[in-house]
Amino acid sequence: MGYSVGEVSRLAKVTVRTLHHYDEVGLLHPSARTSAGYRRYDDADLDRLQQILFYRELGFSLDDIAAVLDDSAGTPPSEHLRRQHALLTDRIARLQQMAAAVERALEARKLGINLTPEEKFEVFGEDYVDYEEEAQERWGETDAWKQSQRRASQYRKEDWMRIKAEADELNVRIGEAIAAGHAPDSPEGMAVAEAHRQHITRYFYDCSYTIHRGLAEMYLADPRFTEYYEKIVPGGAAWIRDAILANAARGEGS
Repeated sequence: MGYSVGEVSRLAKVTVRTLHHYDEVGLLHPSARTSAGYRRYDDADLDRLQQILFYRELGFSLDDIAAVLDDSAGTPPSEHLRRQHALLTDRIARLQQMAAAVERALEARKLGINLTPEEKFEVFGEDYVDYEEEAQERWGETDAWKQSQRRASQYRKEDWMRIKAEADELNVRIGEAIAAGHAPDSPEGMAVAEAHRQHITRYFYDCSYTIHRGLAEMYLADPRFTEYYEKIVPGGAAWIRDAILANAARGEGS
């Protein structure tokens, strides 16, 4: 007897109205009807529905789906699966690229990148998100911001690439220190914190221990910074914050 429209709706997690629409536009006709005129679907119909839903998930229009399925009529199921696997692989690769771009955008925000739009896309990827307006609103009247802007205005794309590479190396050192079991207030931990402070001073503005403390507290207070360091290594945000505070205490006490 096959499956009723209600049963197919529950199995495929689509509405009855959707199944009716697919029938009306010629995309999925039920293989049979009861004497009372009710739709009945067989296993082949369910296979076609699975393919329809797959292509819909990838953003295909109903007309495009009909063309794909009708052009490949008689194609073995294994060939459909290979095609779907290839499409999914492409989609996964694209999503991975987007995730990497978001991570690069977080790095860019931490560095206070000041490139042209074209250079931002080239250095950090086409999904780069510019947080410069927010940073200027929060710190635009400070001497540190003005000093950072003066320096940044002189940097070329190659300079930003070098700065980013150095920042990446600092992140590696954070991960390695935590993995090695070094406490934030250990000599190793404070060495990483001091390298972090010197990086800011070298490329952006004179980062005093007081300013560095403020940055450290922001790494836990601002969820975006916390997420950035947590992606480097679990517990990374709290570790670098404590390392910076310990290093500042040592530096001011010396």
